Amino acid sequence: MHSDPTPAARLRHDGDPLLRRITGALLILAGACAGAAIVLLALPSATGSGFSSARFTGTGPEDAAARDSSGARGGPGPASDRAGAGGPAATAGAPAAAPVLAAGDGYSAIAKSVMPAVVNISSVHVIQTYERYSPFGADPFFQQFFGGGMYDYVVPRERREMSLGSGVIVDERGTILTNHHVVEQATEVRVALSDGRELPAKILGVDTRTDLAALRVDATNLPHAPLGDSDALQVGDIVLAFGNPFGLGGTVTMGIVSAIGRGNLGLADYEDFIQTDAAINPGNSGGALVNTRGEVIGINTAIFSRSGGYQGIGFAIPSTMAHEVLDDLLEHGRVIRGYAGLAVQPLTPDLAQALQLSDLRGAVVSDLDPNGPCAAAGLKRADVIVSVGSHPVASDEELRTQMSRLRPGDRVSLGVVRGGRKASFEVTLVDPPQAQQQRRPQPQQRRRG
Repeated sequence: MHSDPTPAARLRHDGDPLLRRITGALLILAGACAGAAIVLLALPSATGSGFSSARFTGTGPEDAAARDSSGARGGPGPASDRAGAGGPAATAGAPAAAPVLAAGDGYSAIAKSVMPAVVNISSVHVIQTYERYSPFGADPFFQQFFGGGMYDYVVPRERREMSLGSGVIVDERGTILTNHHVVEQATEVRVALSDGRELPAKILGVDTRTDLAALRVDATNLPHAPLGDSDALQVGDIVLAFGNPFGLGGTVTMGIVSAIGRGNLGLADYEDFIQTDAAINPGNSGGALVNTRGEVIGINTAIFSRSGGYQGIGFAIPSTMAHEVLDDLLEHGRVIRGYAGLAVQPLTPDLAQALQLSDLRGAVVSDLDPNGPCAAAGLKRADVIVSVGSHPVASDEELRTQMSRLRPGDRVSLGVVRGGRKASFEVTLVDPPQAQQQRRPQPQQRRRG
C-alpha cells in the first residue's frame, strides 16, 4: 500500500512556482545575513553625512563612532581577588533608592526613577588636515599652460566633527559613566540633562581597554541611578535599556538578558558583555541597562546589525566591571591593573590534539616575559591554564578578563595542565611596565561615521 507523502515530500514534488520563488528569496536572505556586523552606538552629528557602520574582520578594538564585530566568551572574572569586586559598593554620595514595582504598574515606576539620571552627551572632535594650495592653481589662464598641478603651499585646515551618545549619572556629585568611544579625542564635551539644562562636562578619566569613561558636570543634588550587581544576572532576566537613540532624547525599551559573558567582539581588550534583545540603536552608547529593581547592571555599547540599526542583538558592559573601572578613574585618573608577564592564545582542536588533551576549555600559554611573575612562578610555553583561583577558565578571552581584575600585589593560583598532568602555580602580580600603561591596540580596520 502506497503511503501519503510527507508535507516536505509534497513540497519537493509539487514544483509550485510560488514555492520556488519563496525558496529563492529565503536563500538570498540567508546569504545577505552572512554580512551582518556589529555597530557601536555613538551617533555622528546630523551636520555630517549620517552615521556609517564599519565592517570588522579582526579582533582588535576599534575607535570609530560607529563600529561592527561579533563573538562569544565565557563568564565573569574572579570577584574575590579584587577590592570591591564582590558586587559593586555604593557610589559616592547617597545612592538613589531603587523603585518599588507595584502589581499592575508595569515598569513605569522604574522608568520614572531612572530616566532623569540618563543624559545626552555631545562631543566635538577637531581634526587637523593639510591641503596643497596655489594662488594660481584655480586660474583657467594659468591652467592652460601648466595644467592643474600648480601647488606652491601646504595649508593647514581644521574640521570639526560632533558625536552624540548617552550616559548615566551614578552619584549626586554629577559623575557620569559612559563609553570611551563617545568622547574619544574630544576637545569639548557637553551634557544635556533631563530637566533641559545643558552643561559642560570634564573628562575625569578613560579606560580604552574596556571602552569606558568617567565625566563630571559642575552641579549638585542631581538625580542618579544606583549601580547594581551584574554578577547576579541570569539569562532570561527582564532588563530595560535607557538612552538617546538618534538624538531623540530619553527613550526606554524592554527585553531580556539573552546571554552573558560575550567576548571576542573586537570592541575592547577585556570583554565580558551582557547580550540583550532590548531595542537599542545608534545614539544609545553609554546609556544604562537596568534590572527590574531599578539598578544599572550594564552600560549599552554596541549592537549586532546588518543595517546599522536594531536587529535584536545588543551588548552592554556589565556593571561589576564598570564599577571597578570607575573607582580607579575617580581615585587615580586611570585604571591600575596587575602585570603577569603572560601571553595566551585559544585552545583549538589542533592544539588540543597536539597536546593530547580531550577538553577544549582553557588557554594556551604562547609567550612569557622572562622577567615577569609567571615565568618566575614556573609557568612554561604550551602550558594550558584551566583555572584562576577557584574560577574555571573556558577560553583565552575569559582568562584575560579575569586577570584584568587583579591589582599589583595580588597573589593568585593558576591551575595548569602540562603533559597531561595538573599542577598549580602561585603568581604574585606586579606593577606593569610603563609601556603597558593604557596601551591601545591597533585596529585592523577603522572607519569613522
